[in-house]
Amino acid sequence: MFSTQFLDLPPLDSASGTVRLPGSKSISNRVLLLAALCAGTTTVCDLLDSDDTRVMLDALRALGCGVRHHDAAVEITGLGGHPPASHARLFLGNAGTAMRPLTAALALMGGEFELSGVARMHERPIGDLVDALRQLGCDIQYTGVQGYPPLRVGRPALKLDAPIRVRGDVSSQFLTALLLALPLVARQDIAIEVVGELISKPYVEITLNLLARFGIHVDREGWSKFTIRAGAAYRSPGEIHVEADASSASYFIALGAIASPPGQGMRLRIEGVGEDSIQGDIRFIEAARQMGATITGFANAIEVRRGAWPLKALDLDCNHIPDAAMTLAVMALYADGTTTLRNIASWRVKETDRLAAMWKELRKLGASVEIGADFIRVTPPVQWKAASIHTYDDHRIAMCFSLAAFNPARVAVRIEDPKCVAKTFPDYFETLFTVVQARARDIPVICLDGPTASGKGTLAAELAHRLGYHYLDSGALYRVTAFAALRAGLELDASNESAIAAMAQTLPVRFIGGRVLLDEFDVTDAIRSEEGGMNASKVSVLPAVRTALVALQHSFARLPGLVADGRDMGTVIFPDAPLKVYLTASAAQRAQRRHKQLISKGIPATIDILRADLEARDARDMNRATAPLKPAQDALLLDNSGQSVEESVAQVFEWWVARQAIGKS
Repeated sequence: MFSTQFLDLPPLDSASGTVRLPGSKSISNRVLLLAALCAGTTTVCDLLDSDDTRVMLDALRALGCGVRHHDAAVEITGLGGHPPASHARLFLGNAGTAMRPLTAALALMGGEFELSGVARMHERPIGDLVDALRQLGCDIQYTGVQGYPPLRVGRPALKLDAPIRVRGDVSSQFLTALLLALPLVARQDIAIEVVGELISKPYVEITLNLLARFGIHVDREGWSKFTIRAGAAYRSPGEIHVEADASSASYFIALGAIASPPGQGMRLRIEGVGEDSIQGDIRFIEAARQMGATITGFANAIEVRRGAWPLKALDLDCNHIPDAAMTLAVMALYADGTTTLRNIASWRVKETDRLAAMWKELRKLGASVEIGADFIRVTPPVQWKAASIHTYDDHRIAMCFSLAAFNPARVAVRIEDPKCVAKTFPDYFETLFTVVQARARDIPVICLDGPTASGKGTLAAELAHRLGYHYLDSGALYRVTAFAALRAGLELDASNESAIAAMAQTLPVRFIGGRVLLDEFDVTDAIRSEEGGMNASKVSVLPAVRTALVALQHSFARLPGLVADGRDMGTVIFPDAPLKVYLTASAAQRAQRRHKQLISKGIPATIDILRADLEARDARDMNRATAPLKPAQDALLLDNSGQSVEESVAQVFEWWVARQAIGKS
């Protein structure tokens, strides 16, 4: 998961390949609560691993449930309707799928419970659910603002004779919470009457479907009345599988509709959910087809490719796909006219006020946008603008706006706080980068060159971490090549030049967390020895090896970007890189640094000898016939003699942000 301050997306062109989606948040948290309310153990397979499910699992543990992770499954040992914990403080983050149902279940079971969340959760209304539960005799008190969490739940004096009335036009989660909790007290028939139009009906259908899987059959009269019959009791299905998330599928369905395929017959395949899904957001497929996408549905997969282009503008009632409708708003940027999405008032009470947020962020890109109480109207940009998208700690804003990187103006898009996707899809951006393609010249590269012991490796690794970019230690490649050649029984001389070069072309090397891996074998310590450095010098003078490693180094330039350090990154390997930095720390300063490093490792060393060695190595590097050490003509010089690593990173980071020139929020 990207945990950087922001993530810059360069211009993207095409998409193809296969995506395996994480489990549905809506199904995952419903299933966890249902398993907790049963007696016995339920094995939940393919559970979503995200912030929302983690807070639910933590809550279940606090209430006395058994929670055991077993490979890719989670085993929940339920409470049988009676929590052993008679009091608990539950922190539920910003998970509405945990806050609302747990409030209802605990209010009916009784005890002393406090339920709270993040600041935004305390701005999300829960008053209609509390009013409905109080009709039943539940004891629920607000500990902050009336109508909003946090809440204190006590012991009920239940009254089950009259129908329970609950509003349906604010959130379907209120009705879902009652449906999940009321079987706990179904000593007689219990009726729920919905006041007003029920929004997000497909999410209620998910609830009814899952209740049936756990032995509860609910009678309903349209969408206005639901009855739980006397004697209803939860029964564990033993094992249950969680479908992949249909809302998450919407981003990749849209991706296939927007991105041009890289070759004949290429398409994007989405696995884990099919057109027969129980999730309402699967009907996003219908809207995408209306806009021109070519979609083929299978039992547990969907294949998508671009059809009509530009996409076709539409006017759509989105009550049935409220979450996925956000993706349509971004697809509207690529349409042939104005798109209107209606019946989306629920956007205002989600993780953020999504109507206001979408209005502001779409306008940053150059779109004309109009919003009302329950609609948004989007007209594509006449002129696209590079934009920094504020995400409001809302996972869906971060994910849907990533699609703006396919804009025809080829302007970059910055996603602020990308880690907010952890709520439902922690690896969203990593997954995106496995199936999208960009032109090589559009993938950003930062080059850091300099003499031996100038600190370029440490600086580059820290900068790459801060930007979420890949990292290339070019010097290590020569060391790894020498290590691999010796391991294969090859002497490091001209007689084996061709064989070593052939090996170097496909060297399976990766740089992860300061370690160097060769074929998944950690060779960090082996190649960083003095002997490793001497062996690197032997292979670096072989022209065929240098040529082979140039191609290998180019392959490290992958989305979303690369930070490369070495002695010829800006002059030879990536001469077109948008930012090149050359470190100019003096030999005296570098000798002092090297001396501290060696002494800290218990290795005896003399500063004067180290300085003389560095000066001699500088002279050799500057005067070698192939790729001599020198700054690129357009490199920025950085004298880091008196700087800490943090100061050097901050300076280069500042230069990079200035070069990107992406609009601020």
